[in-house]
Amino acid sequence: MKILKIRPFSWLFNLTLVLVLLITLASYTFCHREDKDQILLLLITNTLEQYHYSPKELNDSFSENVFNEYLKNLDYSKRFFTKEDISKFQVYKTKIDDQIAAGSVEFYKTVSNAFSANVEKVKGYYTEILSNPFDFKSNETYETNSEKTEFPASDQALKESWRKSLKYQVLVRIDDALKAQENYADSAKKTFDQLEKDARKQLLKSHNDWFKRIKENKDIDNYSIFLNSMITVFDPHSQYQTPKDKKNFDIRMSGQLEGIGAMLQADEGYIKIVDIVPGSPSWLQGELKVNDKIMKVAQQNAEAVDIYDMPIDDVVDMIRGKKGTKVTLTVKRHIDGTIKNITITRDVVIIEESYARSAIIGDKEKIGYIYLPNFYANFEQTSTGRSSSVDVANEVVKLKNENVKGIILDLRNNGGGSLPDAIQMAGLFIKQGPIVQVKTNTGPARVYNDPDKNVLFEGGLVVLVNSFSASASEILAAAMQDYNRAIIMGGASTFGKGTVQTVVELDDIISPTYAQYKPLGSMLVTIQKFYRINGGATQLKGVVPDIIFPDIYSEIETGEREQDFALPWTKINPAPYTAFPNAAKFKQVVDTESKSIASNPTFNVFREQAQDLKKQRNQTEVTLNYEKYKKQEAETIAKRKKYEELVKQTNGLAIRALLADEAKIKNDTAALNRSGNWIKDLQKDLYLKEAAKVVEAISK
Repeated sequence: MKILKIRPFSWLFNLTLVLVLLITLASYTFCHREDKDQILLLLITNTLEQYHYSPKELNDSFSENVFNEYLKNLDYSKRFFTKEDISKFQVYKTKIDDQIAAGSVEFYKTVSNAFSANVEKVKGYYTEILSNPFDFKSNETYETNSEKTEFPASDQALKESWRKSLKYQVLVRIDDALKAQENYADSAKKTFDQLEKDARKQLLKSHNDWFKRIKENKDIDNYSIFLNSMITVFDPHSQYQTPKDKKNFDIRMSGQLEGIGAMLQADEGYIKIVDIVPGSPSWLQGELKVNDKIMKVAQQNAEAVDIYDMPIDDVVDMIRGKKGTKVTLTVKRHIDGTIKNITITRDVVIIEESYARSAIIGDKEKIGYIYLPNFYANFEQTSTGRSSSVDVANEVVKLKNENVKGIILDLRNNGGGSLPDAIQMAGLFIKQGPIVQVKTNTGPARVYNDPDKNVLFEGGLVVLVNSFSASASEILAAAMQDYNRAIIMGGASTFGKGTVQTVVELDDIISPTYAQYKPLGSMLVTIQKFYRINGGATQLKGVVPDIIFPDIYSEIETGEREQDFALPWTKINPAPYTAFPNAAKFKQVVDTESKSIASNPTFNVFREQAQDLKKQRNQTEVTLNYEKYKKQEAETIAKRKKYEELVKQTNGLAIRALLADEAKIKNDTAALNRSGNWIKDLQKDLYLKEAAKVVEAISK
């Protein structure tokens, strides 16, 4: 999931691109020299056409996709446009490609101007609606998933849609307030009607703030929505970043920033979690997940602020804070669509938690366990820098010193990172041979081989993955699977991101003639694809484990497969390699363990939870009758608690810290406490218990 920042092209890349753009601009700017929007459009389209892994033909089909994407991204919830508006835009549906070729931004300006006019109209709607109490005894319903709805037919229908939306938001606020005052003294409790009035007042303020932000949005911020709607049609990971976006790119609220340790990205009006920093407060707290959307932010003992359509840097400023203070995020869970308040105590990142570490499973028949949160690397080659491949090698040596028979390498939730470290790490378990293939859109694939002919560990090996294991994790798992060196265990599939992006600084490739238009921002462009040594891509399909665990994600499509315009799975020629002679033995172990999992009653509960989540995710139409809503919420919470209680149970697995590690931290109370808590968490991990059984079986 992480972007592998590489520099695949030398000065020749930039020179060639500059020449292409100079020729294009020279032929175009004779009539339109002063228009920055048009220059940006030409810069971006030429960059994509020249260097994207899978460039698109600018035709009517492309035009229709851009048309639909822009309207979706500009008015995702269908709160501003009507069918009447959309019908007026239809004239552009197959002409956007022609306009792009001519450097015209007519479609963007027409739609953007109409949007601005509708904002003023809609402001009158919500102001009027929120001035009167709602009736929560009627049996109305509201569809929360805008993808299942159409644009309202008329202004009257648009106003009705706003009424239901506001009514639902007030209902949720009332329910939250009633839950919050359950432990209050009776004299301090407010009535339902009082809470309803408070909720409308709060919602009016948040909407006034939201609409103020919309009016204050700069032209470049609005234009970037159109540009990214166009770029998304190439693939979901290429994107344009305004100068402000670039400043906030890969924001890590950690370390000296004393935040919560999450990487954020604007998404459909809200702020989406794109990564959790290992060792950070969010990571240690454990509830915030990748792809969850932040809806509100509340400071300690303060009212929550609705952050819809708020600039990402403003949201970051709200979430950051001094060590020891608390911030509460109201998030919409990606997995099931439920709304949850998550309170996190701000702190600096505990660096040790972000590195590889290991433990011992069992007493007589010892099994080693290595947890790797990401593929970190010492890119600057400093004396204090850490490399994940070196650290894992050191953990393997420590485990060998304690005479383990086999090793479990845990890559669950590992979003990737350094490709060289993934290659070197794979080499710890094989003598020599290819590890991964990398291909651009032209020419043959480049094969990356194990750089070291030594084998550090020859015993049994299991690699644990899940649907959040991505990029470098998938490369390592795929190589071990193709070699028959390890049994891969996990959910239905890994994430499936098998592409590489590079950063193109637009200021660096624009001619000095147009220097007055700087700063122009930058682009992420997908330029390469990863392939397994067997020839199959990791893109889209990911890595399918040999032994599949049922988990809460098993009934829901996750990962790259969720993305519109994701690049397809493809196949190239395999690299020459010799697999280990483990096929027959592995098959027997896989069959036995798969039957054991199928009959395990605890895993049956996981299957039930997965079915419940799928049903809950699909049931997006909610009641606006408070009594019915309260009953449904209670049922959902009860089902969730059943699962949460189950995963908290200790599974009887004997796990301890390594003797070398215990000796190292014996005088550090804080480190001992963290180590003890980590071991306790591992003892509750049912998947780890099953992995230990498999390592035992293949180590005999």
